[in-house]
Amino acid sequence: MIEAALTASAAKKSIWSVTQDLPSSDLLTHNAETDVCVVGAGIVGLTTAFLLGKLGRAVILLDDGPVASGETQVTTAHLSSAIDDRIANIERWHGADGARLAVQSHVSAIDQIERISTELDIACDFHRVDGYLFLAPGDSEDTLREECAAAQRAGLTAEMIPRAPFKSCDTGPCLRFPNQARFHPLKYLTGLTEAIKKQDGKIFTHSHCDSIHGGDVCRVTVGQQIVKSKAVVVATNSPINDMFAIHTKQAPYMTYVIGARISRGTVADGLYWDTLHAYHYVRLQECDSTHDWLIVGGEDHKSGQSQNSDQCHERLRIWAAERFPIGDVEFTWGGQCMETMDGLAFIGRNPLDKENIYIATGDSGMGITHGTIAGILLSDLITGRDNPWERLYEPSRKTLRASSAFAKENLNVAVQYGKWLTPGDVESSEEIEWDHGAVVRRGMTKIAASRDAYGKLTEVTAVCPHLGCMVQWNKAERTWDCPCHGSRFAADGQCINGPANVDLAPAKS
Repeated sequence: MIEAALTASAAKKSIWSVTQDLPSSDLLTHNAETDVCVVGAGIVGLTTAFLLGKLGRAVILLDDGPVASGETQVTTAHLSSAIDDRIANIERWHGADGARLAVQSHVSAIDQIERISTELDIACDFHRVDGYLFLAPGDSEDTLREECAAAQRAGLTAEMIPRAPFKSCDTGPCLRFPNQARFHPLKYLTGLTEAIKKQDGKIFTHSHCDSIHGGDVCRVTVGQQIVKSKAVVVATNSPINDMFAIHTKQAPYMTYVIGARISRGTVADGLYWDTLHAYHYVRLQECDSTHDWLIVGGEDHKSGQSQNSDQCHERLRIWAAERFPIGDVEFTWGGQCMETMDGLAFIGRNPLDKENIYIATGDSGMGITHGTIAGILLSDLITGRDNPWERLYEPSRKTLRASSAFAKENLNVAVQYGKWLTPGDVESSEEIEWDHGAVVRRGMTKIAASRDAYGKLTEVTAVCPHLGCMVQWNKAERTWDCPCHGSRFAADGQCINGPANVDLAPAKS
């Protein structure tokens, strides 16, 4: 079995969630009024709430799980101003001025995290490090030269050096980007949570938002309770209040991560990524007095569109073992990135909605810096302050130079609806092994059927409640993933990621 190389202790949890307890908060049990209601307590929601609180705004923050229990807890927390989709591409899509603003915003995000962690005395392992972009096998040095020139035009320091600082392997020429950073995201967000409470901000967890309505007075419903506010920020990774406007302009991709011990000093502390598509990304995190965890990510694929996701962690282990003297893999996890058509997040007023409904989505593989940018920009928009990034991140933008990517992704979505007509993965639920799942055709519809580790069978509808696409079983994550817009559900049908906002319904007998 391919996973045999992974140790029995390798957990489907991130290093962050195992090494930091999530802060607790109360359930919303009453109606409430506030200046701003923020839905989603990840990096976007907590940063926005904190900055609004500093500006004297009353804030209520809602989340249907614990604080930071969504995509933020499965990040690898690279704090980089060297943009994942490449600055050369950002320049092509957004022009030279847009590239400069994009770099400036990510630099400011890293500075903001450092400033907040210092100001609040948050021990979150924040360190400034260099970032390194090295070539994938067969790639040309011209790729690095083009990116180096684009980075320098955008105001970012970059230089070509002979190799990345790995003792155990030779990467060949690479780019070095000084003054990047890394930290422990959940330690940081725990500190932000405490600070918001000290500002008298209200945080309610395990409080599922059922609906959001803008207008002169915004109304957010949570079961029988209603929160009234002057503005609402939807910070749910993928907006739960939007059916079409944003979801046609971004695409969901799964990415996978392993964590393995490595002797301290074997790899210089830094951020590393290669030019492969989809690229590998590497960083360190302190483990004990003599070891670090080497965190390696990659093996991305379109959500709900891989038949061998159970092999992704093993392929990462092989890739890492070929380059570094790693020990046993102790952690395996995955997360979902929302990739926009033009490499930058959507942050601002929600298109086709009331003026006081705001969104932040489209992390594009840079969730922590984009999330911090969102906190800065949204707090400025809500309080009426000018911000030079407003037009760059405008959610209603149409980037004509990226129209081919837009067309390709939406054609891919259209194809997925053809699965209404195909057979199931298996003919009967009886064929499903323990700890596995499969889609079963039953008459005119399809059933998402799974068995847990004890053989118990659960059957729910395979139809995503967002826009009716057929979900697919993710073998690595043991989840049902929608291949159209990225809604994700636990094996029992519980919704764990939007844009869907309700669970998969139990299958009809």
